[in-house]
Amino acid sequence: MPIGQTDLILSPDGRIYHLQLTPEQVAQTIITVGDPDRVTDVSKHFDSIEHRVQHREFVTHTGMLRGRRVSVVSTGIGTDNVDIVINELDALHNIDFATREIKPKLTALDVIRIGTTGGLQTNMTAGTFIVSSIAVGLDNLMHFYDFEENVREFSLSSALADYAEARNEDLLWMPYSAVASDALLSLFPTDEFKRGITLTAPGFYAPQGRKIRARPLEPKMLQILQQFTSDKNKITNIEMETAGIYGLCRLLGHRAVSCSVVLANRTDDTFSTDPAADVERLIVAVLARL
Repeated sequence: MPIGQTDLILSPDGRIYHLQLTPEQVAQTIITVGDPDRVTDVSKHFDSIEHRVQHREFVTHTGMLRGRRVSVVSTGIGTDNVDIVINELDALHNIDFATREIKPKLTALDVIRIGTTGGLQTNMTAGTFIVSSIAVGLDNLMHFYDFEENVREFSLSSALADYAEARNEDLLWMPYSAVASDALLSLFPTDEFKRGITLTAPGFYAPQGRKIRARPLEPKMLQILQQFTSDKNKITNIEMETAGIYGLCRLLGHRAVSCSVVLANRTDDTFSTDPAADVERLIVAVLARL
């Protein structure tokens, strides 16, 4: 049965609504970045570039990297944007735009996030590389999908919800968790990329324990998160996209992994002295392993 006009919105020339891409303009291997300006920081390492497309905060460059076709796409900030990007990337590969029907043979994508993050443990100093083995979302994105957590994911979500409420009865979190692709995770050696639990927050300020003028519900949220342990693992870092990427990719049959560089260590209130250089080191390290 064809997908409805308002469920899958296409422009008259066959471009998907937000990304403004046609199917031939996007590769099967996709790097996501939050910052639109970071797309060029990644694609400058490509051997050649076939397509450059920009619409709103969504910038896409597709080209060749050591004989492999790769796209780099900016998501903007947050899982609301991730919802748009992952669904539209999937549609570009797995929906026949002429008939508006799901293709009989589905394509599995490799989605690699390159991003920045805040470290939640003392050893997660500025410049540290982290690859997220599992992400737990404090946003509500995956609660809108028919997404069933596996045993490991459910155990983490339940443990964090119970732990938070026990320390402040007003912290009625309903987290979800989603794991990385084992195949993609194995590309990043533990001697260079620390592994751990990544927390995906629905905002940058109070949801990540920051205080400026608006008073947070729980002033000691960072300490609460730093002390949480699940199966002897602690939350290593906090950011705003990974859980949504992992959840949607697993739901849609894609492989995903999130690689981040720590810019801020939240335990000692220190920030990178050269954020651009730290991000460039991460880009080079990730591209070397694709």
